[in-house]
Order: sequence, then C-alpha cells, then structure tokens
Amino acid sequence: MPAATYIGNSTINIVESSQRPPAPGEVQIDVAFTGICGTDLHILHGNMDSRVTFPAVIGHEMSGRISALGEGVSGWNLGDPVTVMPLDWCGDCPACKAGHQHICQNLNFIGIDSAGSLQKQWNVPENVLVRLPDSLRLDHAALVEPVAVSVHDVRRAEIQPGEKAVVIGGGPIGVLIATTARHAGAEVVVLELDGDRRAMIQELGFAVLDPQTQDQVEWVNTWTGGAGADVVFEVSGAAAAVLGATALAKVRGRLVIVAIHPQPRPVDLQRVFWRELTIVGARVYERRDFETAVEMLAAGVIPADQMITGTVPLERTADAFSRLAAGDAMKILVDCQAVPA
Repeated sequence: MPAATYIGNSTINIVESSQRPPAPGEVQIDVAFTGICGTDLHILHGNMDSRVTFPAVIGHEMSGRISALGEGVSGWNLGDPVTVMPLDWCGDCPACKAGHQHICQNLNFIGIDSAGSLQKQWNVPENVLVRLPDSLRLDHAALVEPVAVSVHDVRRAEIQPGEKAVVIGGGPIGVLIATTARHAGAEVVVLELDGDRRAMIQELGFAVLDPQTQDQVEWVNTWTGGAGADVVFEVSGAAAAVLGATALAKVRGRLVIVAIHPQPRPVDLQRVFWRELTIVGARVYERRDFETAVEMLAAGVIPADQMITGTVPLERTADAFSRLAAGDAMKILVDCQAVPA
C-alpha cells in the first residue's frame, strides 16, 4: 500500500507498506483526498521534528469512504462517506476535565503525533469519524477540516451581525475565516501581500488591501468612522502583522491569534492597555465546528472550487508541497486513490 512519508530534511518519500485490518473500535477508510496545509509545511520544514515519529505519514485534511469495520464498531456501514476530526484526547488532564478536550494537555493530533491520511488506506478510532452527506463531493469534503478551523476562530471571536472584521493574511485559512465571518453577518476586509491572492479575494466579493502600498490603519479608521475594527484575526504568522494588529482594533476590540507562530512575537501591550483590548487564542476545533463546516460546504457557502487550486496523485505529493511552499497555490489536494501513471 503506498503512503507519503516525511523522513526529515524537508523530504517526502512515497513508500510501500502493509496495511493491517482495523483493530477493535477502529474503522478503515479508503482515503479519497487529502489536503496539504500550513501545518504540514511546518512539519516539512522541521518545525515539528520533536513531535513526529520517523518515517511519518502525515496529513489530516481528508475525505473518504469506510472500507472495513473493526470489532465492536456500530452505526457505520461499508461505503459511508466520512471525514475525520483528527483529535485524540486523554480525558484525564485538567483541560479535559474542564470540558476543553480539543486542547487536551496530552493531545494526540492524528496526522502529526500519529499516522495521518496521506496513504491509500487509513485506520482510525471510530470516535473521530464525522459523517458526510451523500450530496457532498469528496474533493470538496476534504475542506471540512480547514473550514472547521475557521468556524472555531469566528466562534471564539464572538462575531455579531454588523460588526467589522479585519483578516490579516489571505491564505486558505484567512479566506475561510473571511467567508465564515461574512456568513455570520460581519463586514470583512482582508490584508494580503500577494497580488494573485488579492485578485481571488476580490472576486469573492471582499474588500482587500495591500499593506505594502496602502496605509491599513488609515483605511480601517476611515471604514469604521475612526473607531477601529471590532475584531482583528491574525492569520499571517508574520511578526510585523502581530505588532501592527493592535492598532487596527477599536476600544474593547478583540484580537484573535490564529496563525502558528514558531517563536515568541513582540506585542504592543501599551495599545492593549490603552484600548482595553482582548487577546484570544484560537486553536483547532470542537465537534460542533466540524458539523457546522459540513453544513456550510453542503449548502455551498464555501467557495470550494475557487479554494482548490489543483489535484495531484499520491506519487506526486512532494510536488504539491513544493507548489505550496512557493506560494503559487491556495489549496492542493492529493488524490490518494489515483492509479500511478
């Protein structure tokens, strides 16, 4: 069975491995599509080498169909379309006992800390399955996980209809946050450096700024009548964006930190103090976020076709990583069932 494995040194190899039958309480999935994301790029660049076990089969944005059931599994049938919420928590740590299992202090993030979906068949615990409607295309369904991220981020921001939101960074998650915030009733502007991404974002009906050539503080102040934005989402991961984000928020505005920052960043705490800002962390998702994401994709709220730049077979997974690292793609899917050429 082919699988794409990270072996360190920014290298992805395709290897053949044997697949065991699903254990009791597990299901086996024929993986249809796996999306490559920013977290996967962090892995490829070595930023998570302390977490992965080499060689590591990564990937966690996926869709597929159940192909085998382990002993004791009920409520599922062969052929059911599914995705996976890739969180396996301990249930015993203080975070879990407080009801925050999704950020368990001993969390196994499936696809990072254990084997992921960049393989033809994948065994996972029954409890991480999320049912998909038959009407939802499996390539579109591979976006459920990143849409769930955006749903969680907007929910953490407590967006209200009519509020004004700034999204710093117009990559896949930034676009999905903008879409989800607009769906929740907010007015949204996106800050993005890349011209091609700005053009796509404009086509989706959003206001978009180039922070290299436009004064973002002046623009936001004009847009909000001098008040500042109700919510600012930091999605870029750039130090300069974090430092400047507080200048965009209104008195008692909210700054939501979405991006993974590999190292500590300077923050303008004087501005946080002066305007009584709230800084909120937003990490991963809960099951209700996944369920909402499925509903949004099925209803056509998410511009799935515009988000998916292209699809490659499993044997060309390394090419997908290279294109994303070069910044010339929004979302690339790996077709895990495609027959090699």
